[in-house]
Amino acid sequence: MLGLSPIMKTLRQPLLLTTLLLALPALAQQPGTPAPAAPAAPAATSAPASSGVGQVTHLSGTLVGRMDGQTQPRLLATRSAISPGETIATQGDTYARIKFNDGTEVVLRPNTQFKIESFSYDEAEPAKDNIIFGLLKGGLRSVSGLISKRNREKIQYTTSTATVGIRGTHFGMLMCSADCANIPTVTGTMPADGLHVDVAAGQIIVTNPAGTQTINPGQFGYVPSATAPPTIVPPQSGVRVTMPAVIAAGNTGGRSIGNSQAGQAECRP
Repeated sequence: MLGLSPIMKTLRQPLLLTTLLLALPALAQQPGTPAPAAPAAPAATSAPASSGVGQVTHLSGTLVGRMDGQTQPRLLATRSAISPGETIATQGDTYARIKFNDGTEVVLRPNTQFKIESFSYDEAEPAKDNIIFGLLKGGLRSVSGLISKRNREKIQYTTSTATVGIRGTHFGMLMCSADCANIPTVTGTMPADGLHVDVAAGQIIVTNPAGTQTINPGQFGYVPSATAPPTIVPPQSGVRVTMPAVIAAGNTGGRSIGNSQAGQAECRP
């Protein structure tokens, strides 16, 4: 075989050096030794279940929430966080219980729309306390929390007919607008349209442009419209909003809120 010319030898030397340099990483990687792992991507973060101003603690049925300015609701579940500006809606077979950061608890009955207009609680800053809840339709029971103990005048429940202020209270509200035909009463008649309230403990102050009425434990109140004054009604004409035992008591042993009892008019679907 003819030998390579000096020119060809000169050309092959850089080519050989380049080939060796390219092969060094592969040579350094010994057989059976795993390749270095790529840097891990940052873990995805999610909001804790306790974020927001409260959370759903008990639920039976379908519950949705919709924030102001949004057209699509979100499906809620047990431990879902609740935020100011959100309207919570129960379906026809749904009961839901919500606990807020100051300990206030609200139980919603079926076909209810409940809005968190405003909620502010800071244990270290009582001056910032503020609760405004809106009952747009349907019914609820509520037991007040820590804000009611130090700033009860900062709590309001609004409806289309009247505003309810609380005084350390366990009470019920029912808004009827030609949609309470399936709610039984002591007399067996359908509840009249308007706002029905009852007080189990504490006191509520019901106010609208036509007047103000204080409702005490064991009493029932009624407000037919925003232009008619709130009045106290006899027990046989009152409507007490009650809830199924599993929601009222809570399956974790919470406070009883509106447990159904024999002989009481019960707001059930």
